[in-house]
Amino acid sequence: MRVPLSWLREYVDLPATETGRDVQAKLISAGLEVETVEQLGADLKGPLVVGQVLTIEELEGFKKPIRFCTVDVGQANGTGEPQEIVCGARNFAVGDKVVVVLPGATLPGGFSISARKTYGKVSHGMICSTDELGMGDDGTHGIIVLPPETEVGKDAIELLELVDEVLDIAVTANRGDCLSIRGVARETAIAYGLPLRDPALIDVPAPNAYGYPVQVADPFGCDRFTARTVTGLRPEARSPIWLQRRLQKVGMRPISLAVDVTNYVMMELGQPLHAYDRRLVQGTIGVRRAQEGEKLVTLDGVERKLHAEDLVITDERGPIGLAGVMGGANTEIADHTEDVENATTDVVIEAAHFNAVSIARTARRHKLLSEASRRFERGVDPQAAAAAAQRTVDLLVLLAGGTAEAGVTEVIAPSAPRTITVPADHPDKVAGVAYGRETVVRRLQEVGCDVYGQDELIVTVPSWRPDLTDPNDLAEEVIRLEGYENLPSTLPKPPAGRGLTERQRLHRRIGRALAGAGYVEAPNYPFVGEQVFDQLGLAAEDPARRVVKLVNPLSDEEPALRTTLLPGLLGALRRNDGRGSHDLALFETGLVFHPREERRAAVHLPVDRRPTDEEIAALNAALPEQPRHAAVVLAGAREQAGWWGKGRPADWADAIEAARTIAREAGAELAVRKGQYGPWHPGRCAELVVVADGAERVVGHAGELHPRVLKALGLPERTCAMELNLDALEEAGDGIPMAPGISTFPVATQDVALVVDKPVPAAEVEAALRAGAGELLESIRLFDVYENAEQLGEGRKSLAYALRFRAPDRTLTVDEASAARDAAVALAGERTGAVLRG
Repeated sequence: MRVPLSWLREYVDLPATETGRDVQAKLISAGLEVETVEQLGADLKGPLVVGQVLTIEELEGFKKPIRFCTVDVGQANGTGEPQEIVCGARNFAVGDKVVVVLPGATLPGGFSISARKTYGKVSHGMICSTDELGMGDDGTHGIIVLPPETEVGKDAIELLELVDEVLDIAVTANRGDCLSIRGVARETAIAYGLPLRDPALIDVPAPNAYGYPVQVADPFGCDRFTARTVTGLRPEARSPIWLQRRLQKVGMRPISLAVDVTNYVMMELGQPLHAYDRRLVQGTIGVRRAQEGEKLVTLDGVERKLHAEDLVITDERGPIGLAGVMGGANTEIADHTEDVENATTDVVIEAAHFNAVSIARTARRHKLLSEASRRFERGVDPQAAAAAAQRTVDLLVLLAGGTAEAGVTEVIAPSAPRTITVPADHPDKVAGVAYGRETVVRRLQEVGCDVYGQDELIVTVPSWRPDLTDPNDLAEEVIRLEGYENLPSTLPKPPAGRGLTERQRLHRRIGRALAGAGYVEAPNYPFVGEQVFDQLGLAAEDPARRVVKLVNPLSDEEPALRTTLLPGLLGALRRNDGRGSHDLALFETGLVFHPREERRAAVHLPVDRRPTDEEIAALNAALPEQPRHAAVVLAGAREQAGWWGKGRPADWADAIEAARTIAREAGAELAVRKGQYGPWHPGRCAELVVVADGAERVVGHAGELHPRVLKALGLPERTCAMELNLDALEEAGDGIPMAPGISTFPVATQDVALVVDKPVPAAEVEAALRAGAGELLESIRLFDVYENAEQLGEGRKSLAYALRFRAPDRTLTVDEASAARDAAVALAGERTGAVLRG
């Protein structure tokens, strides 16, 4: 919200010495976020005057039209003689009043003006446009043409109010009242301890039976509708300079008098209004929900297909406006500059109050955010509608010579003011500061509340503060007005002996281990769209397809909570690859969400006391299951090429090694065997298994992704991934990672090469060797896989393992090591059909 300081001073008698920076500091202390203070005209220096065009000579022989003008500037040039000026604009004529900057002046941006020769003539100054004066867009993109009654030679800096300060306030979603000069003026008056001249406190005639007929079919969507009629507007009437300048300063473009007046009052009082051309409205104005499939062409020229939840304004023909969002083109005010004969002379003014949620949903559904919808969805004062309509009527009568009809229409749904009961010392308890009852009552009265009672206060909330709904909101008002900077600073004192839990330490160790292995952490939002499961190739009955859906998602395209980390990680990999980073290794640890079989409604926990164990248990029972997963994705080169070697690309083995790294940190024994699941290539997918409570449990998968998945998600070739359930891995581990033991006795190494059928997984052979070797086996490593049909036979392969034997109390003999090796080979042969090669 842009707030000109000159406009603010109309309602609050600020000291003359107060600058925009001073007001900014006061408002920030009161809790408003004033981002910047714009200094309008700070580097502008005159003479800048009003002139009248006397003659125009068209100069020939140039690539663009050029005009040589003489302009009467009165005595502003010191001689009284006409000023000779060269100008390329075409939107003015002889006799027009224009703004002239004379030699010696400086325009915004430090542009100095002097007499100079151009296009064969000497130009003594410039005829100015709005852009050159830093005024903003007036819709003409040309020279400023002033009203005929403007005095020649008058100072244009004062006339156009070019010097001012504008506060730019970032209004939060709960403070819709501050989307108006009235609301900011109220906060300013409170901050300075000055009285407020409320622009909404004007005489308003009572409703009667002679007003324009209005029928509200949906009182929930529209609880107040005021209609007034003004006739006999002068077609040639235009917005005065002061009104245009105020609209430009708040960031709006002047359009036509009737429209400018409604925009002006909206900015002044915060009440959106709409003016209809009375000739184009047929019959009774109605407010109802749209019928599915109805169409409306809005003022931006777009035909919109309406939804059954859209609230619309209608006449006998059907919709003539999207309530609270934008009017319809079929009742648009006609501009006199385009067609004087058909210019609007009679208008019906609408000032209504609409349901905030309904307006917000309509605006987002049609992707049509307007100044009106922005205010309605943040909260508009319903009591201001009649005053805003009257203010609009008064300005149209004053500026356009119209006549206000006696009829006043006001349709109101009955409602009671909202009251809140709060202990007088509640703000003291919230802030930890003893404010006292008098201070609490005074501050609440300053924001517009009516307060009664002694120890227990009964507070009636003002109509312009719909965000005040409970005692904590009232406490916040007292605290912010007393000054957040006055709150004492108290550092928390945690009890001794409490640090990270064992689970938190594990997660940190895993993150450090993966980072040490060259992975970069890439946290992602936990939201997904269900179409991603098709892209990942998950089966229709896959449990991962059962999702928890959000009632109010941030994006309609991602309304569900994730059941796997892969969509977010693969999306991050795709984005980075598209931006030129092709060698990628990313990881993430985070929660996934699975709905419970029995769905329960969550209970609302109390805020005035500690919840009981039963209440917390009931809340937890309604939450989805949230196991923590870890996942990695890889693409491109895993080892870079250089003088040290050729490098190598990332492959499925790297994904499996990442899983082993995580398992080592958890102290769990991870078995790897051939598997097949969802997005992974069926021939390059490993199933990750642990043993917990004597039973095997699949905790994840790793390997190379299927080409169909790569194509569907736009990923690089040979992209690999791994995901496992950290909670399940933690249950299978001993929780304490063991440091490797260092023995004083030498190791005995025995190599064996076993020939097995190709389908036999190397992990099964390794498990059999490990079991057969017994306690003397220290480690086992697969160091070679060999396939040759001529030497080994069709469908056979050779697996070569290095077995390391060591005893904790003695040096092993050759016979002991050989016996352990033979036992291992024998068991491998029994379980997998392996035979010694050679």
